[in-house]
Amino acid sequence: MGTDDDLANIYTVSIIAVVRLYSQSSRHGGGNGPEFFAAHPGDLKGKVVYLDFWASWCPPCRKSFPWMNEMERRYSRQGLAVVAVNLDKDHELADKFLNEVPARFTVAFDPQGTVAESYRVPGMPSSFIIDRNGKIQAIHIGFREEDSADLETSLRSALSH
Repeated sequence: MGTDDDLANIYTVSIIAVVRLYSQSSRHGGGNGPEFFAAHPGDLKGKVVYLDFWASWCPPCRKSFPWMNEMERRYSRQGLAVVAVNLDKDHELADKFLNEVPARFTVAFDPQGTVAESYRVPGMPSSFIIDRNGKIQAIHIGFREEDSADLETSLRSALSH
């Protein structure tokens, strides 16, 4: 990885890219649609962001979605925003996955992998906990239910600062 300044620059570029992706995204499970996020790009500013990269073919991704739904439900009032970026080139594969495993958080689509590349995503799923100041606080590769308590502790820590 690079220096803290490099990571802060990656964050800035990538969050801008994610916000731009909202124009192609959907918020599954109800709530405001993509028009809201395209019109309000500052909605992530000052929030703790759990940024997750996933693909429809990824078995651990299937297990992570219920956990991310629960984290969004539990901590959104404290300033958590869960953003899951799908990397499937075929949007229909992502839609099928989301019909089977609904997301109650923001889902964005990055079929060219631009955002994933800027984060140097090493595997599926990969998640980044980004604090309110835009600094990456934790990186986690994969998803195992036995790691979920540690992930939640990392989220709570970021939310408390």
